[in-house]
Amino acid sequence: MSIRRRVILITDGDEYAKRAVEHVAREVGGRCITMSQGNPSVLTGEELVKLIKRAANDPVLVMFDDSGLVGEGAGERALKYVATHKDIEVLGIIAVAAKTHQAEWTRIDVSIDRDGELTPYGVDKHGIPELEIGRLNGDTVYCLDELDVPIIVGIGDVGKMARHDHYERGAPITKKAVELILERSGFRDERERTNLADS
Repeated sequence: MSIRRRVILITDGDEYAKRAVEHVAREVGGRCITMSQGNPSVLTGEELVKLIKRAANDPVLVMFDDSGLVGEGAGERALKYVATHKDIEVLGIIAVAAKTHQAEWTRIDVSIDRDGELTPYGVDKHGIPELEIGRLNGDTVYCLDELDVPIIVGIGDVGKMARHDHYERGAPITKKAVELILERSGFRDERERTNLADS
């Protein structure tokens, strides 16, 4: 029987996002699938699952990006495949805001603004809270409502937000979103118990 890999899905995949996500993965003791970077995404869901299974340890952070394409693009098709795969357990999704011409949106459980504050409102790509509660506009979020995942956290543009989330600053907003998912999913407590048992 194969062990299900625990992953966090992130709906952004440009160069800034890659640097931020790689940094955060190291900080939380996880792994980033660097090859998932792409604007738009280039790897298929099948290819990503193979890479996830090869990752040294969990949590595995994976990026998906439709590069502003309206409707279901390659990034969303890959995301849906990974999220519903029998060998994958999705701990949570980081839904990234974008300024799209014909905005797609998703329900979110909570957002983190660019100052690191939790808010029930959606945020824009700069990480500034918007007017609607529990809703975020983005370009790779079209299918998120169809997925059964424990938590969806909304944030602004990964690695950017007027440098509030720059990787040279430790990508604090992305890190907080990942830590919130690890806490809410019970993964963090489970890992701490395992570490205590091993020591």
